[in-house]
Amino acid sequence: MAKRQDLATRGFGGEPGIPEVAELASWIALHRGSSADLTSFLLDASLAPQVEARITHPCAGGMFMQNRFLESLSGVKDTQVIEEIGVRIDPFSEDAARVVVQNRNAWCALPAPDVLGITDRYYKDKDEWTEAISGVYRTVLREMRDAGVSGHVLICDSVDNEVVRMLARRNVFFFHLEPDRTSLEILLEFQKKVAVTNDQVAKVIDLAGEYDIRQIIILEPDSSAITLALSHLEPDQVIGGGYCIGNGMEYWKNLVKNSFFETT
Repeated sequence: MAKRQDLATRGFGGEPGIPEVAELASWIALHRGSSADLTSFLLDASLAPQVEARITHPCAGGMFMQNRFLESLSGVKDTQVIEEIGVRIDPFSEDAARVVVQNRNAWCALPAPDVLGITDRYYKDKDEWTEAISGVYRTVLREMRDAGVSGHVLICDSVDNEVVRMLARRNVFFFHLEPDRTSLEILLEFQKKVAVTNDQVAKVIDLAGEYDIRQIIILEPDSSAITLALSHLEPDQVIGGGYCIGNGMEYWKNLVKNSFFETT
C-alpha cells in the first residue's frame, strides 16, 4: 500500500487585496494605540492564513510593501531620485515586530529594487546607483532581522547580476515568478536554490550539471513536477511553494494538501 510522505511548504507572501471599509475599520479598532495603516493590515492578512494552514516556512508581505518603501525613502520626489537616497527605518521596524507577534519564525517578502518603480536622476551611473539602493536594502533587511524577522524574500521582475550579488545571503532569497534560463543561472550562481512553476522544473534539472542545486521550491506543485524533482533531489530538497493572490485560506490549505509524494 502506498504511503503518503508530506513535503515541507514555503510561502513567498502574497497580495491579500484591499479590504472593505468596515473590515479595515474593525481591524484598526483592534489595534488602537499602535502604529497601523493599510500596509500593516495587508501584512497581517498575508501571514495569518499561512500560520493557520501550518505552512512550514511562512512569509508575510508581498508587492504591496512597495508603498512602505516609497513612503520611507528620502531623496526621492515623484518616483525620481533627485539627491542621495536614504531611508526612514522606523516603519520597517514596526512591520517586523508585527510579523514576529504572529509567528516568530516568519520571513518577510519585499519588492526587489527593480520593482520599486523609481528612476535615478541623481547618481547617473549604474554602478553607483546599484550600490546606493543596495545599501538602503541592506539597512532595511538588517533592521528587520534585528527586530526578529527570520529572513527576506525579494520579489523581482528582472534579475540583475550585481543586485543579486550584493544582496543574496543565506537569509535573503530572490523570487522571480517567471525566470528565463539566464535569470535562473544568475539566481543559482548566488543562492543555490530557486522557486519555479511546475513546467519549469525540467529547466532547473537541466542546469544541475552546471550548478550546485540544493533545493527546488515548486510553486503550487503537481504530482508530475514533484516526481521529476525527486528523481534528482532528496525529499528534504523539494519544497511546495506558494504566492497567494487574494483571500488566502483555501489557497494555503490546498498547498499543504498537494505537497506530497507516495512511497511503497
